[in-house]
Amino acid sequence: AFQTEREMRRATELASSLGFDLSVIHFDVMSRDEILENTEERCYLCKKMIMNLISEEAKEDGRKVILDGTNASDDIGERPGMRVLGELGIRSPLKEAGLSKQDIRDLSKKAGLPTWDMPSDSCLATRIPHGTAITRELLIRTEDAEADIRELGFRDFRVRTIGDGALLETEMEQSDLLDKKRHKVEKTLLKYYDSVSYGIRRSQL
Repeated sequence: AFQTEREMRRATELASSLGFDLSVIHFDVMSRDEILENTEERCYLCKKMIMNLISEEAKEDGRKVILDGTNASDDIGERPGMRVLGELGIRSPLKEAGLSKQDIRDLSKKAGLPTWDMPSDSCLATRIPHGTAITRELLIRTEDAEADIRELGFRDFRVRTIGDGALLETEMEQSDLLDKKRHKVEKTLLKYYDSVSYGIRRSQL
């Protein structure tokens, strides 16, 4: 769907390192006008289409239970897409066990998983405000801009589209880095946007 190539590559590498078989289900989200309109129901519509595809694939393989990675730190009330889980009977074992994001990081570290301290991520469509139509150009611009900012040493951040400008959201812990590299940040983002503003990103732990 709206995932980055980087995220797909990381998932493939992790599955390979753990000896898991990985099946990729292709979904041409750019062909669905009701999603590209980017209303407040976008996340719900997109998630439902994706989970329906997964359900169909699971049935063909004879699998009866579908699990997702929702955990106890996720606020279901804030995410329209979460409604889909209940509607389709999808289980969330991490949430059911009461495991928070920090719990999962701690357990992952003990298990030696390379993903234990990986910054949280979300689909590229979340960088585009509701009411602004999603286009391939906007998605590519967002992915490229975030890749460049990552090269400057930033870890947990978002580059959001605000009109023709960019809003760079970083966590409070990266304030010193931002002060040090503000000129490079602006030079980088102005390659893609007409203006740059800044905001504090809420911690995802």
